[in-house]
Amino acid sequence: MTTPAWYKIGLVTDIPKRGARCLNTPLGRVAVFRTADDRVFAMEDRCPHKGGPLSQGIVHDRSVTCPLHNAVISLESGEMKGPDEGTVKTFAIRIDAQSQTIEISFDAVAAEPFVEAAE
Repeated sequence: MTTPAWYKIGLVTDIPKRGARCLNTPLGRVAVFRTADDRVFAMEDRCPHKGGPLSQGIVHDRSVTCPLHNAVISLESGEMKGPDEGTVKTFAIRIDAQSQTIEISFDAVAAEPFVEAAE
């Protein structure tokens, strides 16, 4: 088994609370979200229903609401909640506890909202 590669993408404070920032990657556009309680999540920046930019949606609790048609998507699992079906690919995030630097792995699918990096 290969160890996932981790990439530094910025600081927690670079993302507004209940907001998002985007990364352009070889895999496509990835949205990195920060919740009101400072949890950080990453997923594809595309709603599975109508392709809306999730980074422009409303972040609430551990979900984001698509700006095009109000579909609610779990930031933890990428699954749509409610009558629509679909899943958005999520990516693993870890945060260095001291520096608050965010790292992302495109190799690892998120199982947890974030993992503190080893010191």
